[in-house]
Amino acid sequence: MARRKKIYEGKAKALYEGPEPGTLVQYFKDDATAFNAEKKSVIEGKGVLNNRLSEFFMTGLSNIGIPTHFIKRLNMREQLIRQCEIIPLEVIVRNFAAGSMAKRLGLEEGVQLPRPIIEFSYKDDALGDPLVPEEYIIAFGWASQQELDDVIALGLRVNDYLSGVMYGVGIKLIDFKIEIGRIWEGDFMRLVVADEISPDSCRLWDVESGKKLDKDVFRHDIGSLTDAYSEVAHRLGVLPSNGKIDANITQIN
Repeated sequence: MARRKKIYEGKAKALYEGPEPGTLVQYFKDDATAFNAEKKSVIEGKGVLNNRLSEFFMTGLSNIGIPTHFIKRLNMREQLIRQCEIIPLEVIVRNFAAGSMAKRLGLEEGVQLPRPIIEFSYKDDALGDPLVPEEYIIAFGWASQQELDDVIALGLRVNDYLSGVMYGVGIKLIDFKIEIGRIWEGDFMRLVVADEISPDSCRLWDVESGKKLDKDVFRHDIGSLTDAYSEVAHRLGVLPSNGKIDANITQIN
């Protein structure tokens, strides 16, 4: 069959037209980037792992009533998703100080925050995805006040779910980022969790040792990214029983 029309390609994923109106095929690449794409590499199997892990988390969210764009996994690298209008914000939920927050505030990495803190960054690679206050979001029309309230509520619900699931397998959820999309059903609009949820978009530390099991492994050259992501998948029971992944599925039909 002919290859489907590519709609969009980002740093870690590509979107293709879907088989039905209102659907897309999301393809997970092996590309790894850090520091706003200043550091790049191709890591065999990364896309397969992120596809399987994102399926696991999106399905779990749907099962507890949190709407997502996910429909089903098609194969080891592709998912069928609902087409949605992405709000141009990264929604960052932090439970512990790390990364840019620790640097900005002079906090020691790993210090628990008084409560989960939500930050927003404006999605623009050329600008480095700058942090923006809620006032900017409303003033520039990126989201309405009601939408912003709903986004915050969604972020906290996702945090409750992810924190519990991760802690149950001995992993501390330091922080994560999600994207939110709008889907229209007739005249009714609803917000859904979109993009992906994977170790690419989370900071995950082993509860006992503090070992990092996320993209910081690649950012700071502290081990094998595939091994780190595979460990997360093993703990969650996502990998096949033989513990192997097929990293060679690349075609979109």
